[in-house]
Amino acid sequence: MSTQKPVLPQGRGPTFGPRMMLGTQKPKNAKQTAKLLFKKLSPYKISIIFALIATIASTVFAIIGPSLIGSATTTIFNGLTGRIQQKGSFDYKALGDILITLVLLYTLSSLLMFIQNFIMSTVVQKMSYTLRSDISEKIDRLPMKTFDQTTHGEILSRITNDIDTLSQNLGQGMNQSLASLATIIGVFVMMIRISLVMTLVAILLFPIALILSSSIIRRTQKLFVAQQKSLGESNGLIEEAYGGHDVIKAFNAEPDMQKKFERINGELYDSAWKSQFFSGLMGPIMMGIGDVGYVLAALFGGYLAIIGAITVGDIQAFIQYMRTFSQRIGQTAQVTGLFQSTMAAAERVFDFLALEEEHDHSEASLHEVHGSVAFDHVAFSYIPEKPVIRDFSIHIEQGQRIAIVGPTGAGKTTIVKLLMRFYDIDKGTIRIDNQDISSFSRSDVRRHMGMVLQDTWLFNGTIRDNIRYGRLDATEEEIIEAAKAARIDHVIQTLPGGYDMIINEESSNISQGQKQLITIARAFLSNPSILILDEATSSVDTRTEILVKEAITHLMHGRTSFIIAHRLSTIRDADSILVMRDGDVVEQGEHKTLLANNGFYAELYNAQFEAQDASV
Repeated sequence: MSTQKPVLPQGRGPTFGPRMMLGTQKPKNAKQTAKLLFKKLSPYKISIIFALIATIASTVFAIIGPSLIGSATTTIFNGLTGRIQQKGSFDYKALGDILITLVLLYTLSSLLMFIQNFIMSTVVQKMSYTLRSDISEKIDRLPMKTFDQTTHGEILSRITNDIDTLSQNLGQGMNQSLASLATIIGVFVMMIRISLVMTLVAILLFPIALILSSSIIRRTQKLFVAQQKSLGESNGLIEEAYGGHDVIKAFNAEPDMQKKFERINGELYDSAWKSQFFSGLMGPIMMGIGDVGYVLAALFGGYLAIIGAITVGDIQAFIQYMRTFSQRIGQTAQVTGLFQSTMAAAERVFDFLALEEEHDHSEASLHEVHGSVAFDHVAFSYIPEKPVIRDFSIHIEQGQRIAIVGPTGAGKTTIVKLLMRFYDIDKGTIRIDNQDISSFSRSDVRRHMGMVLQDTWLFNGTIRDNIRYGRLDATEEEIIEAAKAARIDHVIQTLPGGYDMIINEESSNISQGQKQLITIARAFLSNPSILILDEATSSVDTRTEILVKEAITHLMHGRTSFIIAHRLSTIRDADSILVMRDGDVVEQGEHKTLLANNGFYAELYNAQFEAQDASV
C-alpha cells in the first residue's frame, strides 16, 4: 500500500499476522442490534410519533375509499336496474356526493403520506449523520493496535457502505412498514365489517405463507451478514490494490491480485445473489397465496350476491380490500428482507462503535517541557508473552541527540511509539522532565513532540495548509518563517501557485525531497521540545540529502532529539548511540568509542560498509 496517503494513521512495528475483519468473529445478535438501533432513534421519537399519526390518518382515509366506491357501484347498479325495470330514476346527487368525498379523501391521504415520508426521511438522514460523526470521533479514540489489525478498506466500509445501506433501507423500510401495518389492520377491519365469512375464506391460506416466510427469513439473515462481510473485504483489497499499484506492477503481481479479487468478488456474488433471491421469494409467495384467496373470495362473494346476502358494491369493495390486503402482506414480506440487510449493516457499525478505546484518566497538564527523558525498566509486547522490549532503561539530558540503531525488529521504532504513548507500556515508567507521562493525557504529551519520518505524509490541499498542520493557528508570517528555516521557501516560490499550490491525493506532483522538506517545515512550526527523526534522509537523492540534513541540523538545535538510523554513517555526531538487539540496549556510547569497543555496533557498521564496497 502507498505510504504517501494513508487513509488512517497506521503505526510501524511487528507483523501481527493476517489483518482482522472487524465484527466477523462473533455470532450475530439481531435483538441486541435492534435495541441499539432504537436507542439511536430515540431522540427523534416525537417526530416518529407525528409520522405514525400521519400514516394512520392517511391509511384511514385511503381505506374508506373502496367502501365509498362500493357505495357508488351499488348506486349505479340500483339506478340502472331501476331504469331497466322502470321502477325509479338514477340518483345523480348521491353519486356526485360520493365522488367529491372520494376526491377529498384521496387528496388528504396523499398529503399525509407525503408528510410521513418527509418526516421519516429526515429522521433517518439525521441518524445517519450522527452515526458517521460517531464513527469519525471513534477513530480518534481507538488505540493504534486497532489500525495494525484492520485494513483501511474495512473501516471505510463501515462509514460508507454500511451506513448507506442502513440509511437507505431503514428509510424505505420504515415508510413501507408503517403504511403496510396500518393498512393491513384497517383493511382487515373493513373486510370483517363487510362479511366475516368471506374474510375467513380469503385469509385461510395466509398462515401457510407466514410459515414459509419465517423459514426464509432465518436462512437469509446469515446470507445478508456474509454479504456485508464480503463487501468489506472487497473494499479493503481494492484500496490496497489502488494504493500500491506501482508495487503490484513492478513485481508483475497483477494476476495474483486478480485471483484474490475474483475469489472475494465470487464470495460477494454468491452471498448477494442468494440473499436477494431468497428474500425476493417472500413477496411472490405472499402474492400468490393472496391471489388464491382473492379467487376464493370472489367465487364465494358471487354466490352470496346471488342469494341476496350481500350487495354488488360490497363485493367490489371486498375484492378491492382483499387485493390491497394481499399487496400489503407482500410488501411487508419484502420489507422484512430490507430489514435483514439493515440489521446486518447496523450490526457491523455498532460492532465498530463498541471497540475498546484509549482512555486518559488524568486531568493534569504538561505545560512547559525542557526535554529530559528517562526510561526506567520499560517492558512492552504487542502480543502477550511475545516481548518486543524486555528491560529498557536510559536517561537523556535536555538537548541531547540520541541515535537508536540496530537490526530490523530490534525495537527502535517501538521505543519512539512508547514515548509518544501510541501504546501503553507493560512495566516500568517513562518520564519527561521527571514526570511520568502516564499522568498526562496522550494529546498533552504529543503536543510537545515533533516527528519527521522516512514515510512522508501530506494530504490533498495547499502547501500552506500542509505546513500549517504543525500548528493550526499559525499565521502566514510564521508559516513562511518555518519554510525558510526548513530550506524550502525558495523552492515553494518557484512552484506554480507557490504556497497555494495544491498537492494532489498521491503527492505525486512534487518530489520526494520537497515532501520531506515540507514535513520538516511542519515540525519547525510546531516548535517541539522533543524531536523524533526516523531515517528522514533515506528516500532522497544525494544533493537533496545535503539540503535535508542542513534543515534537520537546524531543527535539532536546542532540542532533545531521537534519531532512528539505518545508515550508521548519518549518526556519527550524535551525543550518544543506543545499540538495540532483541528489545534490549546492548551497547551505548559515542561513535568512536563504540567502534573502538569492537562490539555489536562495530559489527553492524563494518558490515554496512562492506556491503557498500561489494555493491561498487
